[in-house]
Amino acid sequence: MQELQFTAAESRLSAANSRIKSKSLLRVMCLALGGAALLIATSAHTQNLFVAAGANILEITPSGLESSFAAFPGSARELAFNSSGDLFVVDGGDNIYEFRPSGMQSIFASAPAGAVELAFNSSGDLFVGSQGGAIYELTPGGTENIFTTAVNIPQGLAFNGAGDLFEADDSGNIYQFTPSGVRTTFASGLSGVTGLAFNSSGNLFVADNASDSIYEYTPGGMKSTFASGLGNPTGLNFNSAGDLLVSDAGSVAIYEFTPDGTRSLVATLPQYPYGLAFQPTPEPSQSWLILLGSGVWFYARYTHKNHRLA
Repeated sequence: MQELQFTAAESRLSAANSRIKSKSLLRVMCLALGGAALLIATSAHTQNLFVAAGANILEITPSGLESSFAAFPGSARELAFNSSGDLFVVDGGDNIYEFRPSGMQSIFASAPAGAVELAFNSSGDLFVGSQGGAIYELTPGGTENIFTTAVNIPQGLAFNGAGDLFEADDSGNIYQFTPSGVRTTFASGLSGVTGLAFNSSGNLFVADNASDSIYEYTPGGMKSTFASGLGNPTGLNFNSAGDLLVSDAGSVAIYEFTPDGTRSLVATLPQYPYGLAFQPTPEPSQSWLILLGSGVWFYARYTHKNHRLA
């Protein structure tokens, strides 16, 4: 057995690997002439949507198939996945719950004065908005620190690509915090924010249940109405294709919006939905082209699972 190591192939593999997160699909074609072989290897990975819906956490496939992922001891409000695929859930009470991919539940940490919002930064630290007027930062090991007390009651948390934390406040403002905790006002004049999410271009999307609308803000703060006519939007999240998923408590449904604003129904639910979170998809951490006899093989080692493509 010999490893094929040549710059052009490695470049193509690197480009293919970088597309996995956004396309959820790997297609590798390797052609070697004169005694080698043509290989086409394909592996598809889907992103399932998880929904906080009362005493249940629901799981919805891209095709719209609904199932119950886990029962919840309270009334689930917000969800967030870490990079390992563990799901974290809060309900406004004093505990932060962690669910393994198998559905096994444990209490990750206690949250003073009631946890209502969640968001992970790129380092894997969990940020928790508290009804007591603070945002806490918890390390993966559960060590808790106060990130800021310069808030009222958080109504939404989201990180932009630069690592700044955006917090929608019941004061009607959206605040921007640098990683060191310095606060500036990003937007004001809102009255019913219930969710925040960034798209891949860095625009901030805001669910506002007072106007039953979704607003879009450019990085410079310019506001426009992305969608209106909803029944009570309560949660936002983007899938890997760039479509916006919205939980709507008024119609007890999940809607999907394409980047141009076209709306379609994803699912109707048995209970009022609130927070949304997409299950992370694995990325290859290592990949090789290997020559086995007269055949060329591609091997990719994934973060969550190992896959051998042939």
